[in-house]
Amino acid sequence: MTRQAGAWTLPASPAARRAGLLDAFKGLGCLLIVVHHLAFYGPMADVVAKAWPALIDGLADHGRLAVQVFLVCGGYLTANSLARLGPLAAPRCLDLTIRRYWRLAIPLLAALSLTVLVTEWLRPWFHHDSLSPPPEIGQSLAHVFFLQHLWGMEGLSAGVWYAAVDLQLYVSALLLAWLAPHAQTKWPRFSAQTWQCMAWFALVAASVGWWNRQTELEDLNLYFFGAYGLGWLAYALRKAHRPWRGSLALVLMCGVAWWLAPRWQVATACSVAVCLIHAPGAWLDTQVEAVGPLRRAMGWLSCVSYSVFVVHFSVSLVVNATVTRWWPADGLANAWGMLAALALSVMAGAVLYAQVEKPAPTGKRWLVWAWVFMASSMLAMALNGLL
Repeated sequence: MTRQAGAWTLPASPAARRAGLLDAFKGLGCLLIVVHHLAFYGPMADVVAKAWPALIDGLADHGRLAVQVFLVCGGYLTANSLARLGPLAAPRCLDLTIRRYWRLAIPLLAALSLTVLVTEWLRPWFHHDSLSPPPEIGQSLAHVFFLQHLWGMEGLSAGVWYAAVDLQLYVSALLLAWLAPHAQTKWPRFSAQTWQCMAWFALVAASVGWWNRQTELEDLNLYFFGAYGLGWLAYALRKAHRPWRGSLALVLMCGVAWWLAPRWQVATACSVAVCLIHAPGAWLDTQVEAVGPLRRAMGWLSCVSYSVFVVHFSVSLVVNATVTRWWPADGLANAWGMLAALALSVMAGAVLYAQVEKPAPTGKRWLVWAWVFMASSMLAMALNGLL
């Protein structure tokens, strides 16, 4: 923050001109996912739960709904970006995939390096299930390429799976964008955009109706096609002449999915998608400059949300260990500790964003952080006598 004209204001940032509603969803979702993990992993939450059991149980059970918000926003933003690119050739799809991977992997590898080192620093004196076992070579390599869960390996940090699923979903969107013109050529009755809409509608229906009910699919894009596809369809319907018909079809489809198996994930994703379809134009206009401290704060928080997401686990470990060491049974101290962990996670995310995520992703920078992460993992293995 900077001092200007006698008042504290947020600094100028890429958030100055952004879609306000998307910023609000991503900013609030970022905070919610951090407190969800604080409530889920403990041990501070275990102490606080003695005084406020309903609050901690609610955050642990329902805080993960923030993931649905992120996925819907992600689908919407992907549809927006691909619409600006026009028809995609296969080489262009490959280039976009690699760049997306770099953008996701570079901050994640930096955060994982910190998590591995923090875990080993805490291991001698902080004994809790939230500490991951020392990594193995294969496990670390799997993390570099987002394959850990597909290969049945434990994640080294909370939420690592999200980056892998995000990449899978993005590649799926690219594949559909590439196939749509070919479908139009063979069956010219429908435009390429219509073919994409029909494909996404079918994928969303299959996901919310069946795949999303199979817990063994939680590490695959099939499980999350519902939320991501709803975001993609929300963008398409917002551009349509009669969006109410499409949104009614989405609500009906999600209502059937709820009837088959009530799930708050489906209800949350559908609600966010409908909001994006029918929100006033100014709420999603990127040409409207952010005015007011709250609006600028949400824009800034939205910018750093991914960095906060990948780095908050290591920060939470340090705060949990410190509070547990000095105030193991003090409910008030542990409550303040949870708030401190939230604030410090946002601060750490801001640093990670500025120093690692914001610079343009390149193969050279990816290689540097991949080596840093592997070196951190090998140091952890050496400290535990595994080399």
